[in-house]
Amino acid sequence: MSFPDSSQIQFTSDLRVCRILNGMWQVSGAHGHIDPAMAIRSMFDYFEAGFTTWDLADHYGPAEDFIGEFRRQLAEHRGEAASSSIQAFTKWVPHPGPMTRQIVERNVDISLRRMDVEILDLLQFHWWDYNDPRYTDALTHLASLREEGKIRHLALTNFDTEHLRQITDQGIRVVSNQVQYSLIDRRPMIQMAQYCQEHDIKLLAYGTVCGGLLSKRYLGQPAPSGAALNTASLHKYKQMIDAWGGWELFQNLLATLGDVAGKHGVSIANIAVRYMLERPAVAGVIIGARLGVTDHQADNARVFDFALGQEDNEQIETILSQSRNLYQMIGDCGGEYR
Repeated sequence: MSFPDSSQIQFTSDLRVCRILNGMWQVSGAHGHIDPAMAIRSMFDYFEAGFTTWDLADHYGPAEDFIGEFRRQLAEHRGEAASSSIQAFTKWVPHPGPMTRQIVERNVDISLRRMDVEILDLLQFHWWDYNDPRYTDALTHLASLREEGKIRHLALTNFDTEHLRQITDQGIRVVSNQVQYSLIDRRPMIQMAQYCQEHDIKLLAYGTVCGGLLSKRYLGQPAPSGAALNTASLHKYKQMIDAWGGWELFQNLLATLGDVAGKHGVSIANIAVRYMLERPAVAGVIIGARLGVTDHQADNARVFDFALGQEDNEQIETILSQSRNLYQMIGDCGGEYR
């Protein structure tokens, strides 16, 4: 599979990444069993196809261990150059509490060991409770570890604009913020995207296909419930759709996306992803990879073969304008977690 140059972006001066990141939340256990050996074989398939960038976290089950094993096997079979050509963006998601230098460094060292690297490409920091201000202690120590060479770049996950601004004002440099961003959840358009553009901070968008709900599979179908919502993603994003406008409006959106997809000869999911890739400040979109279970690589690759036109965006906006205001209901980015 050969991707055009537009499939990659210069994320930082020393990191060029694929604009579709392979999301590893699906190996955490909340999406069913994943066979480790099959998962590693599947990771080779992603690499061969050109999907070289991975998004993971310390609490995504064996995700960091999978990256470590994949790197070792890749180096063994393809050489060190091949191993160094992948990017793995992990997260640290601590419980609020004391954030001493020792605690912070110990957790960074755990990720380094599990991923079998000497330096983390990107560490994305999440904090559950803004009322506990010790997240600034953690970020200060992480910034020091970056200067000492254990972290290449520091980033955030699910921080709102206000707290991103406070962190930036304190002189702590972050290169990105990972947020929920989709046709259903466009809250980052209100404040976050503009602030990020002004301060050279990139957005990594997740939830863009709503766990697979933004696909032809659900067009013309009744709302799934109960056992049909058999993954954490489906359950989460079905709730988001209900808050956004409900299943009837969602069906109208799917039908419109189907029309646009037919025009371009692609899938509904492709349109949902392409829409996000064309938003200001968005560097990449994270699409969940159910390693060894399902494979959407060929379909995902078509995202790079077309662009949305003015008429396409106007058709989509006609439906989106009928939805509820999630920013008013939930708050800024990450508000659903706090």
